[in-house]
Amino acid sequence: MKSGTKAPMGRPRAFDADEALDRAMRVFWEQGYEGASLTDLTEAMGISRTSMYAAFGNKEELFARVLQRYTEGPASYGPRALEEPTARHVAAAVLRGAITASTSPGGPAGCLGVQGALAAGAPAREVRDLLIAWRNDGVSQLRRRFQLAVDEGDLPCSANPGVLARYIVTLSNGIAVQAASGASRDDLQQVADAALRSWPPA
Repeated sequence: MKSGTKAPMGRPRAFDADEALDRAMRVFWEQGYEGASLTDLTEAMGISRTSMYAAFGNKEELFARVLQRYTEGPASYGPRALEEPTARHVAAAVLRGAITASTSPGGPAGCLGVQGALAAGAPAREVRDLLIAWRNDGVSQLRRRFQLAVDEGDLPCSANPGVLARYIVTLSNGIAVQAASGASRDDLQQVADAALRSWPPA
């Protein structure tokens, strides 16, 4: 190299954005939104804070990206369940999916959408509201599906689609909490089976 010639500046370190989001997801899932520090997140993602801000925005924006990835990944059983042929099959698929996602070997126990901001204070209001909207959207999707079941005669006219939707989501959330407390997959499936025995007949 000639004297006085500057060496080329090093290129920014490349990283896999999807892999980084998956690692951030695990941190949020295990520690909740407020419990996950920026140091925890960047160390798990293998990037600097500068790179995190440049790629994903601030912590709230990163969480929103993580929640979207969670919806398309571990929680994708929800939209798939809506395609089941009967309302009872839909309910069973949702509960089975919640159990599987909450008890996956090697993964965090419970549900990111339930645990993410349960203990969040005022500074995390936007994240808490985001999760409330996320959970309520799940109820709305189930309610519409169960209303269709009533219209088609798969559920009796006396069935309340809104109550049934809230019932299944409440069970799913309870499954996640129990899984985080150490309940086994078999135990949780027995709970789901017991709940479905009271499902209204067509």
